[in-house]
Amino acid sequence: MPADPITWTSDRFSKNYVADYKPYNFVDGEGVRCSLYVSGCPFACKGCYNKAAQNFSYGRPYSKALEEQILEDLKADYCQGLTLLGGEPFLNTGVTVPLCEKIRETFDDTKDIWSWTGYTWKELMAGTDDKKALLSVIDVLVDGRFEQDKMDLNLAFRGSANQRIIDVKQSLASGEVILWKNGEYK
Repeated sequence: MPADPITWTSDRFSKNYVADYKPYNFVDGEGVRCSLYVSGCPFACKGCYNKAAQNFSYGRPYSKALEEQILEDLKADYCQGLTLLGGEPFLNTGVTVPLCEKIRETFDDTKDIWSWTGYTWKELMAGTDDKKALLSVIDVLVDGRFEQDKMDLNLAFRGSANQRIIDVKQSLASGEVILWKNGEYK
């Protein structure tokens, strides 16, 4: 495995498996959300809360039926949007990019899309085109590897203090990291 995560590619790692899908939960971002947990993450952070999903073969293959279920579940008025977790969503872009594009096509911006990643914003911006394609269709990104020595259970939507919650659209437009809600989420 190359040491530099910027060079890691979805087509090299991903088997298009999902570890889990959970409709209508309250923990994976703001509001009521549908959460897709993709399989596979080579970051293998010490203390990872979802260690089983680090394996790219864990779970089941992503399917058209699951995509249709996600789109149907998102129709609920009370559902704010989709969350991508894992595993590593940016190394499963064969699943995550088409799904997010379909959500944008179906719901435009009426449903938001969140994603967690072990990548930093800087690594994603220097990364492959598929990573940038995923960034272009999501709204909120929690970036950075989980660092057990910086773990803080009181942080909103993050496991460790090094992670940031980024407003993706504003950040892409400005060319610099803009924190979600101007950082007023602590």
